[in-house]
Formats: sequence, C-alpha cells, structure tokens
Amino acid sequence: MIESKASPSTPYGRNTNKTDVLIIGAGISGLVMAIEMIRKGNGRKFIIVEQGNQVGGTWNDQRYPGCCCDVWSHLYSLSFEPNPSWTREYPGQEEILAYLIAIAHKYQLYAHIRFSTSVTSSRWDESSKTWSSQVERQGSKDSEFSKQYTITSSFLVSAVGQLNVPKYPNEIPGIDSFNGKAMHSARWDWDFDLRGKKVGIIGSGASAAQIIPEIAGVCESLTVFQRTPNWVIPRGDVAISPTRQALYKYVPWARRRYRAALMDAREGFFDVVFEITSPVHEYMMGASKAHMAAQLPGDGYAELREKLQPRYAVGCKRVIITDDFFPAFARENVALETGRIEGITEKGVSVEGREYDFDVLVYATGFKTTQFMYPIQIYGKGGKSIEDIWSEGASAYLGMTVPELPNFSMLYGPNTNLGHNSIILMIEAQAMYINTLITKIQLAKQRGGSLSIQTKSQVAEDYNNEIQTRLSQSAFADPNCNSWYKNEAGLITNNWSDAAIPYQKRTSFIDWGNFEIEGTGKVDAEVKGKTSWKRVVEETQVSNTVILAGMVTAAIGAIAAGAILRRGGLQILLRH
Repeated sequence: MIESKASPSTPYGRNTNKTDVLIIGAGISGLVMAIEMIRKGNGRKFIIVEQGNQVGGTWNDQRYPGCCCDVWSHLYSLSFEPNPSWTREYPGQEEILAYLIAIAHKYQLYAHIRFSTSVTSSRWDESSKTWSSQVERQGSKDSEFSKQYTITSSFLVSAVGQLNVPKYPNEIPGIDSFNGKAMHSARWDWDFDLRGKKVGIIGSGASAAQIIPEIAGVCESLTVFQRTPNWVIPRGDVAISPTRQALYKYVPWARRRYRAALMDAREGFFDVVFEITSPVHEYMMGASKAHMAAQLPGDGYAELREKLQPRYAVGCKRVIITDDFFPAFARENVALETGRIEGITEKGVSVEGREYDFDVLVYATGFKTTQFMYPIQIYGKGGKSIEDIWSEGASAYLGMTVPELPNFSMLYGPNTNLGHNSIILMIEAQAMYINTLITKIQLAKQRGGSLSIQTKSQVAEDYNNEIQTRLSQSAFADPNCNSWYKNEAGLITNNWSDAAIPYQKRTSFIDWGNFEIEGTGKVDAEVKGKTSWKRVVEETQVSNTVILAGMVTAAIGAIAAGAILRRGGLQILLRH
C-alpha cells in the first residue's frame, strides 16, 4: 500500500500568528509572565516578541564595564527558582544573564520567543475583543520572508520595563558633531579599545559609578561631567565561598532563611529613601558623608568632597551603592568637571569657555523612563491612543491596567519601581494578578463566549490620586533634584509609594467591581465579587530566637529519647 503523502506536512492555511496572549519583551518581566501562565495552568498559547537577540532584557542590553546589580544576588532572583550558586553577594551582568538564560531553557520558553522582532503598534478590535499587533522583523534574513506581519491575541501584555530605551543628551548643542568615538553606556562597544585613550563621560549616576572605576585604570585620562552629585553608601561586596554555596544547595532552609534576612533588611531601608522626617534619614546622610570622608580623606580632597556632596534629600535620586567610585577620583588621570556643558564640538566638550579634547565620549545619561510604551503605538477602545490617555502623565491602576485599554496589562509599569528593594518582588506579584485576568478571559473563550476587562476610569483616578498624594510628601518629590523618577512636569511616574510587602498584599486579590466587564462570556467566567490568592511570603516569619529555642528543644528531646532507648525503652514502645 502506497501512502498518499510520503513526507510529513502541515495542512495549508495554518495560522502561527494567533494566540491567547502576546507578551512584548523577554526580560525578567516577560519570562516571569510566561512561566506564571504555565505554572497556573493557563497553558502555552502565548507568543513573546523580543527586540534583542537574547532573553534578559536590560541584562542583555547593558554590557558596560563593571555592570552589576545593586540588589543582593539571593534577593535578585525568582522566589520559585532560587540559585544557590551565586558567586558574589552582588551579581554581575554576565551571571544574571546566565541565570535568566537557564530559566528560559528550563521552562522551554525559546520555542515561544521571536527574537530581533519589535511591535510597532497594537490596536483593540471591539467586535472580536482581540488585539491586532503590527510586528516588524529586524533581522535581515528573517525580513526576507516578510518584513511585517500581524499577531492577533485575546490579551496583550507589556513587559518592556522602564530601562530599555537609551536617553541621549540631545538638549546639548552639537551632539552629532563629535568626530571621535561616541557610545551610550547601554550600548557599549567592546570592540573599541579604551587603552591609552582620552575619555569623557557625561553623567555620574548609577551606570557611570560602575563604569568609572573600571576604565580609569586603562585610559590615558578620564574626565567626568557631573550635573548633580549623588548620595553614595558602602557596598561591601564579597565573594560567596564554595562552602556557603554548598550549604545553600544542600540545606535549602539556610538559603531561604538568608533570603528572608535580606528581604527584611531591604524593607527596613524603605523609610530611609522615602520618609524625609524618619529618624534614620539623617543617619543615612551622615553615613554617606563618612563614607566619602574615609575614601577621600584630608584637606587635600576638601574641594573634591564639596563637589561630590549632594544638597537634596537622600532618595530623591537613586542612591548609589559602591566602594570604588570615590577612590577613582583620587587617581591622577581622573578629573571631575561640574561646570555647565555649553556644547559638543568636533574634538570634545565645551564647558563655560573651556575646551576638552577627547578620543571617546561616553553618554551615561540613562533611559527614557517616563515613556513607558515608547515607541510602540497603542490604540484602545474607540481608537483612543495611549498618548491621549496619558496626556497628563503615565499612570495605571496598581501599575498594571489602564482605562480604555481592555484586556491589557503592564509589568513594571507606572509607579511600580522601588528605591529600596528588589523589583522581582513586584514583578512576581504582578504576574499572578495578570494571570488571574487571563484565566477569566480564557474560561469565557473555552465556553464559546468572549470577554473584555478594563479598569474603571474613576477607580484608576482615585488610585492615582492616592499614591500621588503620598509621593508628594516623599524624598522623591524633593524640588532640589531632578531624577528619572519624574516626568518633565515633575510628576513622579515611576516609583511606588510604599514598601514591597504592602504592594504584594494589595495585589493578592482582584475586586471585580473595579472593572468594566463586557462580552457574551461574562456570566460563564464568573467575574463577580472577589478573587484572591496567596501571595509569595518571603520576609521573616519566625524570629531567630524562636528558631534557636526550637533547636534547643529538639536537641533536648533527642537526648531524652536516646536515654530511653539505652534503658530498654525500645521494648516498651514496641509493646504499646
């Protein structure tokens, strides 16, 4: 008998561009979102589009010298995917990226990811209650198949984050006139050797503080152009010994206990960076000053210390955690310039009549943090654009859902950034919340209906007023500094108004009365009342004293049991 088809084939007309959920971004947020779908039984009907060539998001994009995290490694990792083998207390970019790649492999996410692909626009279709997203292939070979196509999804998730689009200092005249090598810190060119070069770095924030000590030892000269000084506190980074790594691997309780202690310490830091009137706020300023005085001691550095000393509340700008930033300025080949930059020239930088010549200019000027979906064009209900919705500044209910945008959610969206703790704590909470919305939409779809869910405008407005009132009293709102936490109008659009645990608690349930719910599947999906779930609890639940008492009790019990057995108690126990 001859088979009608001698080779395997797929019936003509297959659709690879229709899915339940489209996730934009394969950084930490996008990976956690997809994994949460799998873990919660929402299936694998999702597509992830990623503009870069690898998972990792900002940890794949930022590869500058010294790039590392300012949160402890055992806290900057997923609660359900601990890594007992972190090699340092503070992880470097390479180690974080390797961790995220391993997780993507473990959950078999690569089959769902389309790399070198960007979403240019997404439009809500009210009749079908779906999103149509225009996608563009950026890889030259992929684009030969077709440059653009459309993905249709029942739900749209933005996982693009806040630190993805580099911000260049375009306000400086002549920025395109420099004839030397120019690069942004987030787009570092490792093929260009800085050895023996005259380097200028514009910016002195978190990225610059990591770059400066690394390149100061190899370049001929380094001039740092500082607009505003930063509060700096000690880092205390050390290697994690193989013995400790083995302990965390084979005694999971010890690792969980250590993570809980780190969580407690960071949550306790909240008042420092938020409450100007807190008792520890003044103490932190003193500790920072002492740190600088210890690393730049004596009268010889008095003028330099004055230039590096902030004049605003701790926390208004991101607090820098480092042990080698100040010592770099003690090097003979490193200079600090605090004058106003008048322009970029063909040879370098002009500052108040002085000319600096450079071989290389590094722009450590951060990201377009307040333009959350940029440059993606989003059109919601009635064709209303996200620019119109956010005409007075970006905002979202619980940082996730936006009025007029049905079946849409964001991770690491407006007012969810933390100045004191690990953002992963927020992302995991958001992924659970968003998956609950997706579950209802999938249930309606499975039963032959359709469903759209969007936040009520008044609910979102009340929420935003609440957190903005609290933020206006915080260190973030200090008028004496500008930061990436604020938009051009001075509105704090990026930071959360409380510690991480209150956010976790607030996002551990959904009150369906806060949403406008439409569609033929409304009844079948049972979107009424409240739906709640258990949050991830990572802070210390039992004190060390109680644990020690329990260990002592257990030890006494063991000793007593041994005595009974030695006295023939085993026969007594067996008889009973």
